[in-house]
Amino acid sequence: MKEDFYDILGISKDASAAEIKKAYRKTAMKYHPDKNPDDKEAEEKFKKAAEAYEVLSDADKKARYDQFGHQAFEGGAGGFGGGGMNMDDIFSQFGDIFGGGFGGGFSGFGGGGRRVVKGSNLRIRVNLSLEDVANGVEKKIKVKRKVQADGVSYKTCSTCNGSGQITRVQNTILGRMQTASPCNTCGGSGQTIDKKPAGADAQGLITKDEMVTVKIPAGVQDGMQLKVTGKGNSAPGNGISGDLLVVIQEEDHPTLKREGDNLHYDLYVSLPDAVLGNSMEIDTVTGKVRIKIEPGVQSGKILRLRGKGIPSINGYGKGDLLVHVNVWTPKTLNKSQKDFFESMREDEHFQPKPESTDKSFFEKVKDMFS
Repeated sequence: MKEDFYDILGISKDASAAEIKKAYRKTAMKYHPDKNPDDKEAEEKFKKAAEAYEVLSDADKKARYDQFGHQAFEGGAGGFGGGGMNMDDIFSQFGDIFGGGFGGGFSGFGGGGRRVVKGSNLRIRVNLSLEDVANGVEKKIKVKRKVQADGVSYKTCSTCNGSGQITRVQNTILGRMQTASPCNTCGGSGQTIDKKPAGADAQGLITKDEMVTVKIPAGVQDGMQLKVTGKGNSAPGNGISGDLLVVIQEEDHPTLKREGDNLHYDLYVSLPDAVLGNSMEIDTVTGKVRIKIEPGVQSGKILRLRGKGIPSINGYGKGDLLVHVNVWTPKTLNKSQKDFFESMREDEHFQPKPESTDKSFFEKVKDMFS
């Protein structure tokens, strides 16, 4: 079971953005590879801290994590939380947090602390049926992504000599100030194009179709975003690829309506069936099931089929299927039918006699949401 992100950084769930950043910097400094050479345990803790900060520092990701836990980010390599992060990922995204304490990186990072360029992310929408959402599904998606062309080669940038940074020294009233910024020539990668094959762009990349497999867990919701690490656009040179962001789009079901983990079904019952009782077939996300309609059922009654809803993405069981009974009153009758109901108008069996168990509409709504 994955460790809680708040526990990793040693903070509470109501920590502010500044407190989250401060806690991450403190933890990352403690387990930084330069400070703990050849220490695999420290390196693993360093990666976990970066993974936690990636989620908790982003308001949208933090909200999803607080609501759904780690399962909100599952789907593909590493999920959304960055379980597949490597050192290049960490320093390219969060290197500024370490300040100058470690020279902007560690000795194995891109060669002497050189900034590693990351390719751009790609975003794609995936339509899911309610059955897909209920059961989980594996989708194969065709993605157009930029990759390095065959035969492309790079050379050390002559402007920054491969460091990826330009250092400037200025004289100020406070003394000599040194600042570093990404090299404009190579974009911070420390490399420029040496040989470029035909069809490649200025960065030595070509557009290529690729089939990407995405594992979508049961219980995802419309608008939720999953991440497949490294399946975005490639970066030039020795950079790292961006990520593929998969946005969930839930399709409407013809008879079932979703509300969180619960499902709703409108069942229309004829007047004879309501009076005499019957058994009827209804839709569920796992196929049709037959339910019993008791004689004398009232319109508005809610039948609860436990466990026939959507699995919780947190792994807390399944929701229920709520069947709403609607007694259908005929709008047109022939003479003999009218005569029958006229004769029953004053019959005591046809007089409304609500019992204490026959709840009002508002009581039913209250029970449904409790």
